[in-house]
Amino acid sequence: MTEPAAPTSETAEQPLEERGSNRSRRPSSRAFREFMASSWAPATENGGERATVADHSERRRAAISEQFPGERLVLPAGGLKVRSNDTDYRFRPHSAFAHLTGLGSDFEPDAVLVLHPTFDGEDPTPTGHEAVLYIRPMAGRDSEEFYGDARYGEFWVGSRPSLEEIEKLTGIRTVHLDGLEDAVSKDVGQVTVRVVPDADQATSNAVDAIRGHREENDELDAKLAEALSELRLVKDDWEIEQMREAVAASIAGFEDIVRALPRAAEHPRGERVIEGVFGARAREEGNGIGYDTIAASGDNATTLHWIRNDGQVRHGELVLVDAGVEVDSLYTADITRTLPVDGTFTDIQRTVYTAVLDAADAAFAVARPGVKFREVHAAAMAVLAQRLSEWGLLPVDAETALTDEGQQHRRWMPHGTSHHLGLDVHDCAQARAEMYLDAELQPGMVFTIEPGLYFKSDDLAVPPEYRGIGVRIEDDVLVTADGVENLSAALPRRPEDVEAWMAALHQR
Repeated sequence: MTEPAAPTSETAEQPLEERGSNRSRRPSSRAFREFMASSWAPATENGGERATVADHSERRRAAISEQFPGERLVLPAGGLKVRSNDTDYRFRPHSAFAHLTGLGSDFEPDAVLVLHPTFDGEDPTPTGHEAVLYIRPMAGRDSEEFYGDARYGEFWVGSRPSLEEIEKLTGIRTVHLDGLEDAVSKDVGQVTVRVVPDADQATSNAVDAIRGHREENDELDAKLAEALSELRLVKDDWEIEQMREAVAASIAGFEDIVRALPRAAEHPRGERVIEGVFGARAREEGNGIGYDTIAASGDNATTLHWIRNDGQVRHGELVLVDAGVEVDSLYTADITRTLPVDGTFTDIQRTVYTAVLDAADAAFAVARPGVKFREVHAAAMAVLAQRLSEWGLLPVDAETALTDEGQQHRRWMPHGTSHHLGLDVHDCAQARAEMYLDAELQPGMVFTIEPGLYFKSDDLAVPPEYRGIGVRIEDDVLVTADGVENLSAALPRRPEDVEAWMAALHQR
């Protein structure tokens, strides 16, 4: 990886200000700067059409505007985060910013969306908000940033859209980032200012410095985060199409995994083979993975978030893969399949797998508009508790285990059956309980159904034949007018279908 050049000993003039890291080291003689600024072709415009998502984003902003009349709302995209020394993590804008602007994976850091309150000229009654994007524009080629700033300079990171291009793309008035502080400061004391918490610490600190550091600000900001989260509970048509694309790419990734299983079984870290194969598909067809891939073979599958992925993939065992592609719009799928490494389930593996599948099918059967979100989980748990009781594993009967005072079945299924899905893999996480777990399902909601059973190798409460088996089956579900659609239905679920699918892929 190339490192910014250090100033030469012959350089008489001082280098540019360091900007907080050693990335700005560069030769800075007058002759060098003048030569670097000369003989460049005019910059090429990267398009100028309004994006399809812009109309949807405008409606989302209007919905938030109605909830906070007369207030100024600050939504940062976030900044670059250091991975190690002078290298950054790949940038991804904050989900609330992406949702209200429509700007996705190819967007630059440090931008801030502000919804400024508008008022009647003679009457202080709020009339809505004006959206303004504050952006760091691309530096001209006659500037030292162009060639000397490894974090933002075009020579290092590529061209960035101009303010005019972003304004055409989003339909949002777009201005230089330098104007942000003055804009947020306007009428402070008369206008309440809220900022999305945890999106960007630098922006939050700047807003606090303007409005004053008061405890009540935390509550103001939390209510904004809550409202933005709840706004994503029901997806619009454009979002649903993005989810379909993410699921389709993820299904292709699972097919790649099946084809790679023979190689994974011969590799000392076969789980990494699986992780790498899926990751390649995610980068080829989308922005990347939506979350760290879980590629868990054998007993590792009994660890719910196994992401070390450094284990062997052994013949005769199961491998649990929980993975999702995040497309360029930043919407992600979240799918799990548990696969027999050799293509065929053993009797005990099939028994456990079928119990989990039956629980998932029970959840599908109850999911429809008007049913409470938590009832989906309850339906799956009823099946698993009954099956565990039939196997003689519960210390009480199934009915007792399912009471609030019981819950013994959760030893082997400790997580929830469902969570909302969208821009975040665990989407809408700041929503109130009455809008999430206790809410009724509505058309346009997208969530997972993912029961599982996990019998650890050292679990003495189960017979030896169960130990080391972990099974989870997860699908992505869209609520429709009269039921639900399994968006990931093209990926086989029944054990006999899984076996036939794997056999067909291995023959190609």
